[in-house]
Amino acid sequence: MARPRSEQAHEQVLEAALRLFSERGIDTTSMDAIAAASGVSKATIYKHWADKDALCLEAMAHAHGLDEEPLQFLGDDIRAAMIKVLSHRPREEYEERRKRLTPHFIAYAARNPAFGAAWRSRVMEPPQRDLTRLLKQGVKDGMFPADLNFDLSLALLIGPMMYGYFLNLATNKVPADLPERVVDSFWKAHAISKPKPQTTIVRKKSIGQKV
Repeated sequence: MARPRSEQAHEQVLEAALRLFSERGIDTTSMDAIAAASGVSKATIYKHWADKDALCLEAMAHAHGLDEEPLQFLGDDIRAAMIKVLSHRPREEYEERRKRLTPHFIAYAARNPAFGAAWRSRVMEPPQRDLTRLLKQGVKDGMFPADLNFDLSLALLIGPMMYGYFLNLATNKVPADLPERVVDSFWKAHAISKPKPQTTIVRKKSIGQKV
């Protein structure tokens, strides 16, 4: 069955935007160029993205897999679920494009604080939300102390992964088992009991908009 035209147009615009942003940079890529490269009219693009910043945010989210199905933790224990959250990997097919785009993206975000803040919120909100739920469940189950500092815990869990991601862009030396190492280190420092098996935590499916 053929996909709806609106869905095809949505993907065409995202693909064209990613390609042009990675080749030319964000500042020098115009909406006219994206419309021409995607075969979607600029008027149609503006019906669904307010401006280039909004399109860039969604294109980056697409390249990083942030529009994929939400994680499901049904049947996972707390430790396994935490590792699953930290093990998220962006789409492999966009790896080279992300490497070319990242320097442009960082520079653009530095010049546009509101854009940078919006991206940080977009990329950090899902793991922060998932990990917070898991940590709270761990406290409830008696695995972690009742006075566990959630903000500090998130920094200890997510910080090494962010460092590893940017290090990997330059060196490809980040160990594949980094998520397990990070969770194990956190567990040794903060856990007061072993994880209980079969902790049921489910995230509802979110519905993304299409052009």
